[in-house]
Amino acid sequence: MKHLKLIITLVILTSFSVTAQTKATKKADKHFEKYQFVEAIEDYTKLTEKGEADAYVYGRLAEANYNIFNTVEAEKWYAKALEASQEPEMIYKYSEMLKANGKYEISNAQMKKFASMRPGDDRAVMFLSNPDYLPKILKGGKKFNVQNMDINSAVSDFGGTIKDGKLYISSARNDSRKNYGWNEQPFLDMYSFTKAEDGSYQEETMLGDKMNTKYHEGLMSFSPDGKTVYFSRESFYENIYEKDSVSNTKYSVLHMFQATKSGDKFSNIEALTINSRNYSIKNPSVSPDGSTLYFASDMPGGFGKYDIYKATIDDNGQVGSPVNMGQKVNTEGHEMFPHVSDNNTLYFSSTGHLGLGGMDVFFTKEIDGKLAPIRNVGIPINSNGDDFAFSMNEETGEGFVSSNREGGKGDDDIYAIKKIQPLCDVQIIATILDNKTKAPLAGATASLVDNKGNILSTKTANAEGVVEYIVECDTETELQVTMADYESNKLSIEGSNEEEVAVEIALDPIEKIIEVERVVLNPIYFDYDKSNITAKAAFELDNLVQAMKKYPNMVIYATSHTDTRASDRYNDALSDRRAKTTVQYIISKGIDATRISGAGKGERELAVDCGDNCTEDQHQLNRRTQFRILSGGPSSN
Repeated sequence: MKHLKLIITLVILTSFSVTAQTKATKKADKHFEKYQFVEAIEDYTKLTEKGEADAYVYGRLAEANYNIFNTVEAEKWYAKALEASQEPEMIYKYSEMLKANGKYEISNAQMKKFASMRPGDDRAVMFLSNPDYLPKILKGGKKFNVQNMDINSAVSDFGGTIKDGKLYISSARNDSRKNYGWNEQPFLDMYSFTKAEDGSYQEETMLGDKMNTKYHEGLMSFSPDGKTVYFSRESFYENIYEKDSVSNTKYSVLHMFQATKSGDKFSNIEALTINSRNYSIKNPSVSPDGSTLYFASDMPGGFGKYDIYKATIDDNGQVGSPVNMGQKVNTEGHEMFPHVSDNNTLYFSSTGHLGLGGMDVFFTKEIDGKLAPIRNVGIPINSNGDDFAFSMNEETGEGFVSSNREGGKGDDDIYAIKKIQPLCDVQIIATILDNKTKAPLAGATASLVDNKGNILSTKTANAEGVVEYIVECDTETELQVTMADYESNKLSIEGSNEEEVAVEIALDPIEKIIEVERVVLNPIYFDYDKSNITAKAAFELDNLVQAMKKYPNMVIYATSHTDTRASDRYNDALSDRRAKTTVQYIISKGIDATRISGAGKGERELAVDCGDNCTEDQHQLNRRTQFRILSGGPSSN
């Protein structure tokens, strides 16, 4: 139900001025100006069948079909109208309809044309910075299960607010209401359903006359205690409208109201002070702590047609002055249907951000006073159609989304959703290079490890030396890379909210760790009072394995040393155990036992003789494992 999602003031394209209206189009124009698009389409179509159509009629047919999301017909008539016009906004809408019909390549071609004509437009800037965005969205994979709900009707149903065991929606199912000309469906009312023990929603109840009127009522949002509810209603109810002096058409806006809830009863319904006769306020969403009201509005001073705003709610329930959410969220298109979840993630629908067609659902989150990058929620939440009124309980991963996608029961349908994968993820793109030549190292083995030492994924570098991983946002990781004839290396990667993190890691040829009489490794760490090989120790010892495999005649003698903080007897025994497990690890990697031996030296061969006044750094220097070359190696080849 496009009108109920947008409630926009219709803008007639500049390429089709009112002077193009004729006596033949008068009847169709009257329907069009009253938002009676179904009748308008019938009348304009008759003109095309009589051969009396021109660019003006084609443009009107395109716009009328666009407004009721008849994408196939809209695409056809935009193509016809653009034969006589190159109006940028029409080109943009044409690209949107092509995308909605799955014609992505042609849609991108039209977007490139639009971007060349309006390079400063937010939508053009985003497209030019990421023209291959569609495969990335689709490649993101399925993060939700989506199920059409049994409560849907043959007309428009949307929303999904849960409070105290009840589900609240908006619906045009009330046949006793007058039909609205935009789509020939009844005006919207608010309904509630009770959640049964089996999880289904039953006991359909239309809210009382105080909440529902003969005009449109929209979505609801409750305060945390459930005692206050916010919702939108057409300003006709307050006898506020503008009247066109020529056509006598009355135009309303949407106003926001608040009401008190006690049990199942609503009372004390009041209009908010931020309402205006000059613009709409709609789609309320109360923050989890009840201190902020988020909403959509087309008030002056915004960045696009509809923007998302927020306003404080004081202890007395008074709503403060609206604050625009800024250009990172808002574009020159429509941003609507905000929802702030219980972890303060902001979800919203947009026609301006890069999506799959129509309205897509996006999300962001404020971190340290700054908004994280805007992300597309992806499939199957988003489709080629309009996807909106998203809400989710972050703890359970359950929620709702509304959509007019194909396969639904009615016009707009409500879908139950369940999150099955982390929603916010980061793509790590790592390039592995030879540190000497800077050439890419194809075939290198790269493991991504979490901060507990668990290997998340192991991959082999491609011909460009690149490996890619997907991790959840804000996850700290370490990249560990090994390759034959090279010294292993590792790189810490900080957690991020960026969509992509690109890193480089360079490997030194294995010869770098080989000196005249020894192999030099980074410190081999053991757990306190332990002698077993840890993951960190194994990573370093693998470099020795690499060197011994490259030089098959190399023979190594390993010595393990301690600091001075225990008895001689204790340190001798501990260092000897560590030396022996080190030797066993090397043998386990395929090195012949005759080529590796070792012994513990305790504290008898200190690197730093600091007596009883050693610093922690000096103790660390004394706790070491050394590898002496007895024979073989580069110098003997």
